[in-house]
Amino acid sequence: MTALFRRICPSKKLRITARSIAQFLKISQNLIKRVESWAYVVFVHHHKGGQFISYRKLEEWQNAIAHHIQTCPTLRELTQLKTSIQYDTRKFKKQYLPKTLDFLVQMCVERQDILEIWESSSCIAS
Repeated sequence: MTALFRRICPSKKLRITARSIAQFLKISQNLIKRVESWAYVVFVHHHKGGQFISYRKLEEWQNAIAHHIQTCPTLRELTQLKTSIQYDTRKFKKQYLPKTLDFLVQMCVERQDILEIWESSSCIAS
């Protein structure tokens, strides 16, 4: 379990719906019988049987990381989060879509710019 996974704690904090699973699997929501959030994966029981899905492949995971990026209060904390994201994306490369990686990098750059401006103006004001 990576630091990023522990930080997000998906089985307890993410709300995975049948609708989002149906979108991910590209099937009708009516075909999904049950969705269970397990410790490390989501178990989906649908018309073709059961299937395990990594949290990292779901939009909710991307949104949770984006939320953590947007709420980082300092550059130091953002740097630690970026390190956790980089480690997780390297270790589980097959579970991340390229567009997700691009989105997260862009979010980090934007937040870093904001924090640099904020922290430099705080130094000037001091």
